[in-house]
Amino acid sequence: MKDQENIAGIDQYVIDFIRRLRSERSLLQEDIASILGTTKAFISNAESNNHRAKYNLRHIDKLASHFNLSPKDFLPEKSLQSN
Repeated sequence: MKDQENIAGIDQYVIDFIRRLRSERSLLQEDIASILGTTKAFISNAESNNHRAKYNLRHIDKLASHFNLSPKDFLPEKSLQSN
């Protein structure tokens, strides 16, 4: 659980967005892995609270292209940094 505490808000936002997108489109983790050219284990680790694999900008760009979205759609409208 220590890894969970260290994940940045922006990373969690992207993970949650992709999880929602996958769920809304009735896709499996394997489907997202295939789009990204990665493994189901990577997607599982990204969605797990115990492991902290993170999506990177290339992942966001590939998913945006595949789903005909803008990479901006994967990011919050405003910064998640606390002042």
